[in-house]
Amino acid sequence: MNEGLIPKRYAKALYMYACEKGADKGLYRVMGNLGRSFADNPSLDDAIANPFVADKDKLALLLTAGDPAAKGDGADAKTTGEDVTEVYTDFLKLLSTNKRLPIAAAVARAYCDIYRKANRIYRVTVVSAKPLDDPERQRLMKLIEAHLDGGKTEAAFATDPELIGGFTVDIDNERLDASVKNELKQLRLKLLKQA
Repeated sequence: MNEGLIPKRYAKALYMYACEKGADKGLYRVMGNLGRSFADNPSLDDAIANPFVADKDKLALLLTAGDPAAKGDGADAKTTGEDVTEVYTDFLKLLSTNKRLPIAAAVARAYCDIYRKANRIYRVTVVSAKPLDDPERQRLMKLIEAHLDGGKTEAAFATDPELIGGFTVDIDNERLDASVKNELKQLRLKLLKQA
C-alpha cells in the first residue's frame, strides 16, 4: 500500500476527531511543533523507527516533541487546553496500538495540510535580495492578502543576495518572481532565441 496514503488517512481521521472535540486549532499548533521537531532533529526519526526502543519511550519522545502544553505564537487557553492534550495523547496511543509510530511525522505534515486547506491558510515565503523593513513587509503582505481574497497567511521572510534586486514570493505552489536575476535570465533567453 502507498506509504503516503496511510498517513493521510490517519490525519483526516485525526482532524475530524479534533474538530468534534473543538481542539483542531490547538492540535494544528501541536502538529506544527511535531513536524518542526522531526525536521530539526533527524535522530528523532531514527529513535521512533528503532525497534529496540520501547513504545513507552517513543510515546514520551513524541509527547515532548509535540509539546501540547506549550504556549506559542497566538496560543491561548483554547489552543493549549486539556482537550488538545487529550486528543494528541489519544492519537499517539492509537499509533502505538497499530504499530504506526514511525509515521507520526508524516501524519503531522498531512494534518497541517488538511487544517490549512479547511481554514484557507496559505504558506507564504518571501525571499528578497536584502532584508525588508517593517513597512515594506506590511505593504507586501497587504498585496498578497488581497490576492488571496480573504485567505489567511503564514509568512516567512528570507534573503538571498543572488537575486541581485527585487524579490520572489511563493504562495503554496504558486511563484511570483520579481527579481533582477529572473529579469536577466528572461532577457538572456530572449536574446538567444533571436540569435
